[in-house]
Amino acid sequence: MRAILLACLAALALAAPARADERVDLELVLAADGSGSIDDDELMLQRKGWADALTSPEVLAGIRDGLTGSIAVMYFEWGGPSSQVVIVDWQIVKDEASARDFAQKLVSRPRGAYGYNSISNAVDFSVRQTEGNAFDGLRKVIDVSGDGPNIGGRPMELARRDALERGFTINALAIRRPGGRALRGEALEDYYAREVIGGPGAFVEVADETQPFATAARRKLVTEIAGAPAPTRHARR
Repeated sequence: MRAILLACLAALALAAPARADERVDLELVLAADGSGSIDDDELMLQRKGWADALTSPEVLAGIRDGLTGSIAVMYFEWGGPSSQVVIVDWQIVKDEASARDFAQKLVSRPRGAYGYNSISNAVDFSVRQTEGNAFDGLRKVIDVSGDGPNIGGRPMELARRDALERGFTINALAIRRPGGRALRGEALEDYYAREVIGGPGAFVEVADETQPFATAARRKLVTEIAGAPAPTRHARR
């Protein structure tokens, strides 16, 4: 009898339709610099900037105007090649309540990333986390924010290429420090435009003393959610 019951249960499991992923307008990975060059105050500045941007009226209006009226968001911090730490796992954001819930988690959880600047491994991690989630987005965007170039891990060009081949867009937010130097004569945003970003409508936003991080983050999210033409530098073709 027990064998018959088990056989019936197995047959039902095989006959049951596969779980359909939830449709959303956008699957958005916020990949923030948590490396050794970012102190605790700067880390919180980034987190609060993203939290304020996500709960802003402009961003919420953009979400509501989408086909499904919802996006799926994940936030993690990256450091060295083996250090990617999820701060807020995948969550639907569709209204003020869900946005504030995400924001509260973001500003209250401890940091955990260590080491220096593997943007390439952060991009690889973003791809894996997105492809393994329970959502089906019309678009997939990896949003990298950082204050320096790629240093270790997989070659940036390979990580970038693989993400683009899988249908992702990679955008970047360059954090320019007051009095900071260019990278071998090249501004950080130009480096990100040349080496990091790519895909349809890819662009670089800049946060510096003239445009606070929260303002840059809000501008960036509005553009990404709307799928509008980018306001700044585009990826190479």
